[in-house]
Amino acid sequence: MSRKVEDYLEQGIFGPKEIKPGERKEFLGTLRERVILVLTKSQVFEKDIYPEIEDKMKQYSQASLFLNGQMDYQYLGKYIKLSNKYSIPYKIVLNKDYNSKLGLVLAEKNAIDKENIYIEKKKKIPHSIKKKSVKASFKSLVKKVFKKH
Repeated sequence: MSRKVEDYLEQGIFGPKEIKPGERKEFLGTLRERVILVLTKSQVFEKDIYPEIEDKMKQYSQASLFLNGQMDYQYLGKYIKLSNKYSIPYKIVLNKDYNSKLGLVLAEKNAIDKENIYIEKKKKIPHSIKKKSVKASFKSLVKKVFKKH
């Protein structure tokens, strides 16, 4: 049997061959070379929307949004609304065989090869540290006022 016939039969049985399947699993169905920005699951869990995502949606009107289907809709909903606002198509990707650490991928249809696609996680200042710094500032202010008199 010729190689072409074997390939045709394999495609019929197993489906079409996929380029870089591991990369596609990690980036929720797309290739790394097409990615504009990504958010990890923990970043998507945060209450606020990352403004960088909205900025890139404005900039890349032909982009697509890929969302991790293993996450609850309550966390994905804010990004779905954002994609609708900018007419960016979205796709909820559910891969039961692989659990990607990414929660959101904004990608173009063609390769753009952006070097830095990861957004740094917002750093929250713990509430107790804020209180201490306010108290310390107040104490130092009071000391300065009383030393002058």
